[in-house]
Amino acid sequence: MKQRLGDQIQKAIETCFRTGSLDSGQLPDVHLEIPAHAEHGDFATNVAMTMAKQERKAPRKIAEALVAALGDGEGLCSKIEIAGPGFINFYLAPGCWYGVLDQVMRQGADYGKSDVGAGVPIQIEFVSANPTGPLHIGHGRGAAVGDAVASLLTAAGYDVQREYYVNDAGNQVGLLGRSIWLRLKELRGDTIDFPEDGYRGDYIKDVAASLRDDQGYGVLDLAEDESIEVCGLYGMKVLLGMIEKDLQEFGIRFDNWYSEKSLYTRDMVNTELAKLAQKGLTFKEDGALWFRTTEYGDDKDRVLIRSDGTPTYFASDVAYHMEKFERGFKKVIDVWGADHHGYVPRMKAVLKGLGHSPEDLEVLMIQMVNLLRGGEPVTMGKRSGSFVTLRDVVEEVGKDACRFFFLMRRADSQLDFDLALAKEQSNDNPVYYVQYAHARICSINRNAADAGLEPPVTGKVDVSKLVLDEELDLAKQLQRYPESVVGAAQALEPHRIIYYLQELATQFHSYYNRQRVMTEDLETSKARLYLVNAVRTVLENALLLLGLNAPERM
Repeated sequence: MKQRLGDQIQKAIETCFRTGSLDSGQLPDVHLEIPAHAEHGDFATNVAMTMAKQERKAPRKIAEALVAALGDGEGLCSKIEIAGPGFINFYLAPGCWYGVLDQVMRQGADYGKSDVGAGVPIQIEFVSANPTGPLHIGHGRGAAVGDAVASLLTAAGYDVQREYYVNDAGNQVGLLGRSIWLRLKELRGDTIDFPEDGYRGDYIKDVAASLRDDQGYGVLDLAEDESIEVCGLYGMKVLLGMIEKDLQEFGIRFDNWYSEKSLYTRDMVNTELAKLAQKGLTFKEDGALWFRTTEYGDDKDRVLIRSDGTPTYFASDVAYHMEKFERGFKKVIDVWGADHHGYVPRMKAVLKGLGHSPEDLEVLMIQMVNLLRGGEPVTMGKRSGSFVTLRDVVEEVGKDACRFFFLMRRADSQLDFDLALAKEQSNDNPVYYVQYAHARICSINRNAADAGLEPPVTGKVDVSKLVLDEELDLAKQLQRYPESVVGAAQALEPHRIIYYLQELATQFHSYYNRQRVMTEDLETSKARLYLVNAVRTVLENALLLLGLNAPERM
């Protein structure tokens, strides 16, 4: 609808150029917005004001010429008026809005999808938790956001790959191995002195017990360093399997699991750093290798290789991101915890130094989740050692409620997650409220079938029977869904679809509570059934897009 109106305005401008009522011959970009107040129309444009300078005319004069050329917009508009200094407000004919019902019903599950992205390859890397323990709720929020962003971009026509970066190199692996090694010795009956920085959750004891059951205590007969290495490798395998299982139960699948260790086994770090040296982007000082990040916007240069020859985490991150673009991705999106905020400028500096636009890398910062129960903070979990696990939350409230709550706010804003509210079967629980709208329409369909009313045939319904303002408002909301998906995808903001769902559900529930779908007039019943089933389709599409179920009964 918006596109059709925009095209007609462009034609009106061209007509004005031909007739001489406008004479610059410069076609402007036409932007249409939905007015903040409904009394100002369905759409509005300020194109007359943007053309004032080039036309050397008052905006209202330009607006008058455009309105005259538009006429009634080829039947699209019931009224067009000029407001203020030169805004043009458009009031669309009701019949135009109801055309969306046929569009929804014809496209079905594809309604809301587009080819805006034109197949541009994008990679999104998210979660990427160290395989040293179970996922906590912060990881869960990052997982929900990353997966939803990937789904939105796919729906908007981009070629998207989901990736998990496995941090299986570095000091944390050795610390994991030592923690498991000590717990294994403890199981054997040895007295141990557990380090303060060791992994203290009960899950470490579980891994040690599993290792004992699999291999006995023989691993303890090896030299200490070798024994710790074996424990670490075993622990990473077990814990990574646990992470993968938790993510699968949360509805998350990855196209690729990328090993940090592989960067070293394939000599990718040295290979990529050599490319930086060839470009003059690195220098040596005090025996260390540095990246000239200050020349590209960072606050200080960064060490890549320490003076003792060991690489920093930054070195592997640089190599990893360089290789991402070498794999052919045009845009890379990282989902990080908010505590990594200071890391963003240096990574963008790397890209700038390599000739990329800094915008080729987008970093979504995931803020903290405050877990509550009835308004009171939830205590940390003993099994995890210092945090509440994602598994515990999913088991308590369910996958759908968990994902919905994680997506309710902007990713970079703190989130209060009340477990008690998430379990309520009431209108106060937002996920229940939205899903119940879908289930309610399914119930209407069952009642219609029991009454012998067959589903309306697409394109064969008399929509003139839809005469209520509430019905028109529902049609308008359905019309906005495709644009909402594109907007959420391009802004990387899945919470916009949550807002859309809540608004659509509110409009439907209000309509249902005030009006009967099944009336004494058969044609009216068919039209209303057609309308609510279009609503059901869009509810289902939006819920599935966010990885949520669309239940038929509740």
